[in-house]
Amino acid sequence: MKEIILDTETTGLSVEEGHRIVEIGCIELENLIPTKNIFHCYLNPERKVSKSAFEVHGYSDNFLSDKKKFIEIADEFLRFINGKKIVIHNAEFDVRHLNNELSKANKTLILNENVVDTLEIARNKYPGSSISLDALCKRFRIDNTKRDKHTALLDCELLSKVYINLLDQKEPKLVFENTNIENSIVNLDKIIYSKKIIKPSLIELEKHKSFLKKNFKKNFFN
Repeated sequence: MKEIILDTETTGLSVEEGHRIVEIGCIELENLIPTKNIFHCYLNPERKVSKSAFEVHGYSDNFLSDKKKFIEIADEFLRFINGKKIVIHNAEFDVRHLNNELSKANKTLILNENVVDTLEIARNKYPGSSISLDALCKRFRIDNTKRDKHTALLDCELLSKVYINLLDQKEPKLVFENTNIENSIVNLDKIIYSKKIIKPSLIELEKHKSFLKKNFKKNFFN
């Protein structure tokens, strides 16, 4: 099964106030293992970035001014996510902004039934605890020291690890090195997959032997 880990950065919080997307990042998973496909682009939002948003991601109006507009990458984006579950942290925010952009471009909208919200998974799994992406990285001992600013692709990398831990699965690790990620679907040359091997203690081994011996006698003599 293929899934897409997705994150966006925007000019501000509210679609109703005319805020737009400035960055989209996507990482593809197949059976929870990262494939070599990612989608990433910076976007010209056709409006100014709010001061609060700039403090979060650091993308200035000048930096974004020569980037493509959403309508120019809409079809490529839709092809990339087509037929796959989309995994987002705080999905309501990203989906509202994405559907606002898709609506403006007269494209098919993203349906909630195709979206997995890791914020909801974490809220149900750890009620009363902090469930921000940073808090979950800390809980699962995922290194997020590079997250000085919120950037879509880095947040996707972190979320892919958080998602797998939320599902109690083994953790894949991505290495982004010497990769041109701007405005394109990119092949990652270096993917590292590590399995955590848990060895039983001597006490656990003894208990296991005792269990097998007891059940063998029970099944053999009855």
